[in-house]
Amino acid sequence: MREGLFSLESKVPTKSTLAEKSPGMEPYDTSVSADLFARSVSAFESLLRTLQGKPAQSFTHAELEEHLEQAGRQLMRQLLQDHLDLRARREEEAARREVPPRVIGSDGRPRPWRETGHARWLACMFGLVRVERMAYRGPLMANVHPADATLSLPAGQHSMGLRRLAVTEAVRGSFDQAQTAIERRCGRVLGKRRLEQLVAAASNDIDSFYQQHIPVPCSRDVLLVIEVDGKGVVIRPEALRPATQKARIAAEAGHRSRLTPGEKPNRKRMASVACVFDAVPTPRRPHDVIHRIRPAAAATAVGSAAARPRHASGAPPPSSTRPRRSSPTSSPRPKPATPATTVAGSSWSTPPATNST
Repeated sequence: MREGLFSLESKVPTKSTLAEKSPGMEPYDTSVSADLFARSVSAFESLLRTLQGKPAQSFTHAELEEHLEQAGRQLMRQLLQDHLDLRARREEEAARREVPPRVIGSDGRPRPWRETGHARWLACMFGLVRVERMAYRGPLMANVHPADATLSLPAGQHSMGLRRLAVTEAVRGSFDQAQTAIERRCGRVLGKRRLEQLVAAASNDIDSFYQQHIPVPCSRDVLLVIEVDGKGVVIRPEALRPATQKARIAAEAGHRSRLTPGEKPNRKRMASVACVFDAVPTPRRPHDVIHRIRPAAAATAVGSAAARPRHASGAPPPSSTRPRRSSPTSSPRPKPATPATTVAGSSWSTPPATNST
């Protein structure tokens, strides 16, 4: 006997029976994930429609690169934002569905209350994103955010990738050049003053690193190299040494002539940097050095020949129109010696100097 599509003896599968058959599988949150990543999908489809449209057919490769760089950065930022939102949603659902964990702060005191809606900003390689998470609270105690530890968020606003990029660009040149390079790659996510602070904070671990580093003994063949460099840095007047301060006051009281560009007397202190390292000597033979010099010398000779004035026919100008040297010292290099045939007992001599008038 049948009723509908199922026999009376049949058993309609339910969620409990499915869970019994596959206890290791968890249901997928496809609807929630799809809703949260809808903005990323929309941004990707918009970029795809732009590339498929007729206006993009007239783009040059430089315009395509620039458009993809900007739109691609926005797409990656949106993907990161949607992923962070998904984590926040799952954290709230887990807190409502499961027994809340016992959260203890760094002071060793538990946080019995929990609260949603706490957010902070994070500046990353793709731009600014908003990180929302739950806060566990207690009376007269600071909030604790377990999601910050899960994401390993820094104490400040800037991400670890952005800090690493700041240090990498700062060691290549000035802070202005580093800020320009970061802004060109990531957008306006980091100011110059904050860039200087990040670089200074990254250097705090240098002393502890070398204290924990155990040098390996070397043989006598390994060289111990010491490099020391100094640079005069202009500082504030109250930070000068007593002798320099006295000289500055005396110079300001008397008459001072015009300074040359870059001259700053009695206003600097010497900043010294020293480095000690091991180096394995690399023996070189004379022809190894000469082989590297010859290509540069050949290129210089070709460049000098090309710089000589020529007429329209391609031949050098006649001797009457050639520029004359004012003195023998103006020659870039001395003339080679010529064989002597008139002096007995000598095989080489230099030609007599001639005055050009």
